[in-house]
Amino acid sequence: MRTMKSLKSCLIATILSVSPVQADDWTIDSANEWEQSIESSDGVVVADGVASPTERVATITTKINSTSKKRSAKSLVVNQSPIWQNWNPIENLGPANLGDAPVLLTVGPDNYWMFGRYLAARPVQKTARQKNGQKAKPAPAFKAESATLAGFDMPLLTTPFPNQYDAPGGLKPKTGGYHAWQSRDMKNWVHHGPVTDGFAKWTTSAEWVDGKAHIYYDFPNDQDPHVYVDDDLFDGVPGKNMGIAVRDPSHGSDAGFIRDLDGNMHVIIEDWSPISANKRSWDSPLAAHAVSSNGTDGFVFQSPAVDNRTKSTGKIGTYKHPHWVKEDPANYKTNVAEYEIHEPEQEAYGDWAAICVGGQYYLFGDYDPAGGHQMSVGWFTSSSIDQPFKWCDNIGNGHPDPDIAFAEGQFYLATQQKTDFVSPGPWVETVEARVGVDTNNDASIDHWTDWSEIKESYHYIPNFAKQIAKTPATLDLSKLPAGYGFQVELRLTDSTENKSKPILERMSLSFNE
Repeated sequence: MRTMKSLKSCLIATILSVSPVQADDWTIDSANEWEQSIESSDGVVVADGVASPTERVATITTKINSTSKKRSAKSLVVNQSPIWQNWNPIENLGPANLGDAPVLLTVGPDNYWMFGRYLAARPVQKTARQKNGQKAKPAPAFKAESATLAGFDMPLLTTPFPNQYDAPGGLKPKTGGYHAWQSRDMKNWVHHGPVTDGFAKWTTSAEWVDGKAHIYYDFPNDQDPHVYVDDDLFDGVPGKNMGIAVRDPSHGSDAGFIRDLDGNMHVIIEDWSPISANKRSWDSPLAAHAVSSNGTDGFVFQSPAVDNRTKSTGKIGTYKHPHWVKEDPANYKTNVAEYEIHEPEQEAYGDWAAICVGGQYYLFGDYDPAGGHQMSVGWFTSSSIDQPFKWCDNIGNGHPDPDIAFAEGQFYLATQQKTDFVSPGPWVETVEARVGVDTNNDASIDHWTDWSEIKESYHYIPNFAKQIAKTPATLDLSKLPAGYGFQVELRLTDSTENKSKPILERMSLSFNE
């Protein structure tokens, strides 16, 4: 009779005999691994953990990765640096009469929203006399006419502005706050009317939660974020004002909100405690981070998302803000704020906007550099919302107050300047790959795949506005014969007109079980 111990040992042995053993992937994921794995290259430099092209066309050939047993390759996956420099300038995005800092919200495919202040001034007709330096004549009174637009099953009226229409909600009384425009193609816009009241005119960010828009605003300006919850963006009436959402112990706000895949709401918020914000575009080197389970209250502060403070002097300075007492005298008895003086001069960032692409988080915002103070859009990235963000790059000129959204298969970066930006995504073209196999264990390649271009692709995640799914750049190797050794060749071509180039961070060759 077998003992319990022997039965247990027999069972474990049986499980091990029938359980498949996963073949180890061949992964290159650091500067040292790139250097050790490259047999030859042309126009490539390896530094800071990445392989970067130095010429318009560059090539990499790896050494043969061999084992004593035959293996069957499954796929090759290539990852690029997350620096995301692949941006191209475009004319102003959105409605011609949208004013102040733009706020973007993608509800789903073909369902894009933009929020801003409503500028009612009519266009002025340019006449021959205007061209000769004389005073222009005002445009004649505009008469709205009925219109139809694909994707909009509602009465529409034309407006004085190109590619813009008024829906019934857009005819409701103005409130002095932010208004909503909707688009199906990011070209034609339908005005649906107010989404905040006049006291909530400092709108900074919007998110989508369980079929409702969360529209965040500062009250007073540059202080605690408040929130409207709106379940009907079409009715031309602001939603339910939930009041204060984030009780921020610091001065400064201009906060950006993003919901993670677990449903928690995160806020990235300016913290003016280390800087005289009035002298630095009302921005700061310090960005606080807080999280809430519902997005309307209960925010708990975490470690800073961005912290580029210089050395504290231990001294305290003061500055004044023009709006606090005027807008909220019940809670603010003074416009004077204190800050801790730091030296040397600091970089300053703010007006935060967030997006996540395939698990990689990005923060876009104002960038006011030390020294010259030529403002632009700057951005940071992190593989986790809970980890510090690292600087990437900057683009454009002027005070941007940016926001970002995924729409029509690409990414739009809107600013309050005359120039906006569009990007196909963090992936930079062009990367081509082929894989060879040693089928007879003689340390030479006997068969190659064809050269194939590989690239990432991006997709909506239902019910999430700022979480974007990513399909990695993959070469299918299922038709490659089994073998003892495998070799990879990569060809990198800088096909863009902007400063981006295909910088490789990671390569992984996986095998079947």
